[in-house]
Amino acid sequence: MKRKKIVRMLLLILSPFILFGLYVLAVLIYGTINDWKPQEKITEELRPAIIKQAPADQDTFSFITWNVGYAGLGAEADFFYDGGSMVRSPKDMVEKNVTGIESFLRVNEKTDFILLQEADLHSKRSYFINEYESWGKALSAHTASIALNFNVPFVPVKYFNPIGRVKSGVASYLRQAPYEAIRHQYPGSFSWPSRVFNLDRCFLASRIKQKEGKDLVIINTHNSAYDDGTMKKQEMDYLKKFLLAEYEKGNYVVVGGDWNQCPPGFQWNKFGHPNDDSDAKISVDKNFMPVGWTWAYDDSIPSNRNLRTAFEKGKTFTTVIDYFLLSPNVELLQVHGQNMDFAYSDHQPVFLKCRLKR
Repeated sequence: MKRKKIVRMLLLILSPFILFGLYVLAVLIYGTINDWKPQEKITEELRPAIIKQAPADQDTFSFITWNVGYAGLGAEADFFYDGGSMVRSPKDMVEKNVTGIESFLRVNEKTDFILLQEADLHSKRSYFINEYESWGKALSAHTASIALNFNVPFVPVKYFNPIGRVKSGVASYLRQAPYEAIRHQYPGSFSWPSRVFNLDRCFLASRIKQKEGKDLVIINTHNSAYDDGTMKKQEMDYLKKFLLAEYEKGNYVVVGGDWNQCPPGFQWNKFGHPNDDSDAKISVDKNFMPVGWTWAYDDSIPSNRNLRTAFEKGKTFTTVIDYFLLSPNVELLQVHGQNMDFAYSDHQPVFLKCRLKR
């Protein structure tokens, strides 16, 4: 009798741990079964679906690249993965950020090419707002396409307040219609089980036919974060091979995005307040691309902030990880960041003006 009581007590004590273990096991099985494994190349839908393609006849183009942080990482937010406490911002903050980003896009609707990263389609973290569609309405003169890089039915962390469903990607809005937009899967991944619940990094390459028969290739990239640099190197080598092949064909190439590493020659802690952020300390090697390729960035305005706490001007660590890369047949005319005090995202927009060397 005493033995039965001891067994019951042990079961009572251990039952929460057993249930938690079963929950973890179920999540791992569910995630592994439903793990999205994209092909290396995927042709993406262009919107509007009916597009009249004509050779471009202009030489000078304007660009914006901006990681919009799924409208969930405005100035008031911190993030648990960076050492903060928040898993998601309150709904009213997200709605405020969605509206703020939309207003910015409307003001800049004359920009030829707008490249956004972390645009959500259907995610719990952004309260299932279709941001890609909402911002597309603000840019009705642009042709839009999106390449998913985070497509997970259930992200279990934090365990008692999970991120949940995430469907998000890099979105390109182009005033001159491309004749195709292709998602290219980057190599490399985290080990199991992390890879099941993590991003599948990619870039989106859009092609616009030029009057001399060549292409203007516009690339929207979002490279890996939270790695030791190994995956970044794999991605950069893959991207370099693609870029050099396009340039050898005579095409014009412009890459913009969130590289999650500083550009060549930029001092990662230039703006002060150094920390131990390994991503911030990684920079692209100055000899990574051949002579003639141009890294275009603004070293006077930070493009990214740390998320350990809400943003405090003059106190929060900031750096530059958002910028452009131009092929030798594209001339840099102007590049500048826009200081918004990180009102709507943990990143800030970067503007570019360039000219094709016909």
